[in-house]
Order: sequence, then C-alpha cells, then structure tokens
Amino acid sequence: MMMRGVFLVLFALVVTKISFAQNLTPVALNGALKVENGKLLNAQGVEPQLHGISLSWSLWQGQKYYNAGVVNWLANDFKISILRASMGVEPKGGYLQRPDEQQKLITDVVDAAIKEGIYVLIDWHDHHAEDHLERSKEFFKQMAKKYAGVPNVIYEIYNEPAKANWKTVKEYATQIISVIREYDKNNVIVVGSPHWDQDVDVVVADPLTGFNNIAYSFHFYASDPYHQQALRAKADKAIKLGLPLMITEWGVGEASGDGEFNLQKTQTWMKWLADNHLSWVNWNITDKHETTAILQSGAPIYGGWTEANLTPAGLFIREQLRKPL
Repeated sequence: MMMRGVFLVLFALVVTKISFAQNLTPVALNGALKVENGKLLNAQGVEPQLHGISLSWSLWQGQKYYNAGVVNWLANDFKISILRASMGVEPKGGYLQRPDEQQKLITDVVDAAIKEGIYVLIDWHDHHAEDHLERSKEFFKQMAKKYAGVPNVIYEIYNEPAKANWKTVKEYATQIISVIREYDKNNVIVVGSPHWDQDVDVVVADPLTGFNNIAYSFHFYASDPYHQQALRAKADKAIKLGLPLMITEWGVGEASGDGEFNLQKTQTWMKWLADNHLSWVNWNITDKHETTAILQSGAPIYGGWTEANLTPAGLFIREQLRKPL
C-alpha cells in the first residue's frame, strides 16, 4: 500500500512538471541561448530546436504584418518559438533611405516577441551588406544598446551574401560583431555564409575566432532542383567539422520564392532538419501570390487567420509548427 502511495506521488510530480513545462513560453523554458562545441544550446546545455516563421521584407507586401497582433497570433496559434524580423536595407524605401521608419517596424516586432516570450531574429536583410558597413554598424549599435542581455534577441547581421566571398563576409562580420559586443556581451549572433547562405563548407575551413556565441546561417528552398543532396552534403560537412548552424530561412518552394511545392522533397529536408537537431525559420509571412507565401491575398493584417486565409504552404507549415517536439 505504501509503495502504491509513493508511486502515485511520483506520478503526480511528473505530471505536474510536464504540465508546468508545457505552460512555459519558449524563452522561459530555454533561457539565454549559447553556442558551445559546434551547437546552438539552451541554458541547460540542450539543443532547443526552435521552429518559427520569418516575416517578409519590411518594405514590401509583408510590411503590413509587422505588428503585435500578428506576433501574438503566430506565438499562440501557429505555436512558433522563434520569429524573424527581416528589415529591408537596400531597395527603395528600405533602411538606407528611411532608417527611422524601418527601425521602428523592427523594434515594434521585437518588443512584441519579447512580450510573447518567443525568440526573435533581428535580420539585416541585405544581399550586399559589405557595401553598407557603416550603416550596419549604426543599426546594430542601437539594437545592442537597446536589447543587451535580453534572452529573446538574436542578431542576424547579414541575410544572404550574394556574390561576396568568405574573406569579405568575414571581414564585415568581424567589425559588426565587435560593435555588438561593446554593448551585448553574450547574445547569439548569426553570420551569413557565401553564395546565398549555402557555402558553409567553405566557412568551416576558416571560421571566425575570438568571439563567443557565434552561429552561421544556412538557407535552402526544399523543392528547388539545385537545393537537394549536393546542398545537404555541404551542410553535413560543416556540421561534422563542428560549425554551428542555424536555418534562418527556408521555403517549401524554389529559390525564387515561387515554383513547385514538392511535398516529398520538402519532407526529406524536414527529416534532415530533425535528424540534425537544427533550429529553423520558414519563409514567409506575406500575402503575395508566391509558392512560399503563408497567406492568401487579403488575409487580415492583425492575425486571426482561418484555414481559408492560408496557402498550401501556410497550411503545411502551421501543421508542422503545431506538432509537439
């Protein structure tokens, strides 16, 4: 009888612990992130496998979804643990032309993500960041001063280097990281990889040194004929050699954002993500008529979306995000 009582007490404690953990926000559950031994880890030293969505370019169709209502809906309905705020830099109307407007869009989203208890990537969404070094320094100085030590915040300092080689990207990253570290000593910083964040096999041969908590971005589009086993092999090599990767952007379609949505190819990539315990962010929250768009045209701008408001990509990604880890 006594053993049965002990068992019931232990069972109740386990159930209580599980229930408590399920009610915690992703940041409350995982704490401040860090990079150790080639892996992105949570405060307990465990790979958290964060899953989330990227907002679209902050200056085009996706801009209207840069608000607290959308962040709340993504956190509570889509069950995301990480959000990416993709600040357009170079195109007309971007940060280079309208810095105050663009920065406010980003900080509004970051503040909403912090309130929801999810992680948030502050993304310098640029393909030629080395050409905008001083403006990038200015921006990340302000971000690091504002969010230093806030465990939700991750800095993504170069979206996708288009033509720059690793030497150029590395030199840029060294300067931006140094600026951030003046104010924020420990939050994770994600560095772009050459050739649209694909050539991580090149990066692993000469990674950054002298900085803590640095990860590297790897991007793919699951249905693209050029983004299949050969691209996975690049990442496999980097992982094997100890390069910490984070998938800050991937889509179900092709690299153009449009094209085919091949379910079999997408599921192959998703298995690869799970097998490698990688955190990922899907592209993207917009109602633009494209394969990778999550929303149908005219979807409400403050969230509250029904299944009818979601594209095939949106329905699929929501389903994946709502699965228990």
